[in-house]
Amino acid sequence: MSIIETEATLHEAHRDNHTHRDVNGGWLRPAVFGAMDGLVSNLALMTGVAGGAVSQQTIVITGLAGLAAGAFSMAAGEYTSVASQRELVQAELDVERHQLRKHPVDEMEELAALYVARGVEPALAREVAMQLSRDPEQALEIHAREELGIDPDDLPSPVVAAVSSFGSFALGALLPVLPYLLGAAALWPAVLLALAGLFACGALVARVTARTWWYSGLRQLVLGGAAAALTYGLGALFGAAL
Repeated sequence: MSIIETEATLHEAHRDNHTHRDVNGGWLRPAVFGAMDGLVSNLALMTGVAGGAVSQQTIVITGLAGLAAGAFSMAAGEYTSVASQRELVQAELDVERHQLRKHPVDEMEELAALYVARGVEPALAREVAMQLSRDPEQALEIHAREELGIDPDDLPSPVVAAVSSFGSFALGALLPVLPYLLGAAALWPAVLLALAGLFACGALVARVTARTWWYSGLRQLVLGGAAAALTYGLGALFGAAL
């Protein structure tokens, strides 16, 4: 009895701790790319304009215009991209659904062959495939997983992707503009705040990846700083030429 209780306790502990984060929800990628893109692109845009020795008002207007244009562009792009992906998946599911109705036996044998290829004995594989194929919707889901590598019930949402992208880009793009809106008269506070934001975003991303927080943060800081330095140099060069 003690052995059984111990095993049951272990199974309960395993079930409680053996969980995974959502990697297919459609929110993480646009949110991360949106925030990083907002920070880097607007910082680079503003430093490039500032390098041309323009007025403070011009820099602020440039930053706000870059925020609005970039946020709407990112949202529209993500919505179109994810919606197109869903439409493609739905089209493939319709093809599979038609095949299941028209050739149920062939589809069952195909599923059994997949299990055999994974090491299941042929007789057992055929029996499993036969039982799973009794429910058409379950059969469709299994064929989608096995043949297409997708979960029909867990497709990314275009709206979630668009909203995540819009909000995160706007938040990231706001950081370089914020010091000017609060009364700063020089470029360096905007650069420092943006670089700090890049490091913080990189560190936060590390919480859902295998990278260490300091590596991910430094990587984003270096990339964003290089982009800002390059555009500032180009702005100064073009400004002097004009």
